[in-house]
Amino acid sequence: MYDFYLGGSHNFAADRELAARTIEAWPDVPHLCQANRAFLRRCVTHLASIGIDQFLDLGSGIPTAGNVHEVVHAVNPGARVVYVDADAVAVAHSKALLAQVPEACAVYADLRDPAAVLGSPQVAEFLDLDRPMALLMFASLPFVPDQDDPVGIVAAYRDATASGSYLALSHGTSDYRPEAVRRVEDVYTRASHAMRLRTRADISAMMDGYQLLDPGLVDIIDWRPEPGSPPDPLGGDVTRYSMLAAVGRR
Repeated sequence: MYDFYLGGSHNFAADRELAARTIEAWPDVPHLCQANRAFLRRCVTHLASIGIDQFLDLGSGIPTAGNVHEVVHAVNPGARVVYVDADAVAVAHSKALLAQVPEACAVYADLRDPAAVLGSPQVAEFLDLDRPMALLMFASLPFVPDQDDPVGIVAAYRDATASGSYLALSHGTSDYRPEAVRRVEDVYTRASHAMRLRTRADISAMMDGYQLLDPGLVDIIDWRPEPGSPPDPLGGDVTRYSMLAAVGRR
């Protein structure tokens, strides 16, 4: 679905059908996904430029335009990237697309099990947990239900990484348009892909233990916007995006 929103070709009929229902409930969803991708580009570029050369992308989905490894390798061609997803089809596509990229790999694992993810042979081969790295959670935690303790999951990853590591996170918020949020959540629930958007306080708790980089936890379009960017397609109305973003250092 994310690939479809971004105008990619790695999506299926079921994805397009569910995406159409989501857009009916929240017409701005494609712009929201594009803003999330732009945040990925800005924060990953920054992290690579300050010397981070290991990236663990949790809940990555099918690689689409502007993948993490493409952004990272534009700064440091030798940086390592591991993509993690619990969708077997997404991982299979990822592996095919990464076959000629020796500095990146895809792992079939559930981000809700940090021990299994970090203990997988591929992660052990690609990443050195004794050195600083970047954990990337771009719009993946809304798909972790409250009963699975998303705050505890993030904390487990944080505690397993070396001092000087980073977390880059984006997450939809229910603060601005709760009625529209409920409609979108209902679409996903009916499709057996439960999604939960959360309050600013809930999202802030996920960054516990990290020192936030300026400008802190902010609306996604306000995290270090690039000078000279085209006019915002939604007129800068953050309520239409309803997504927060932050980058923190351990």
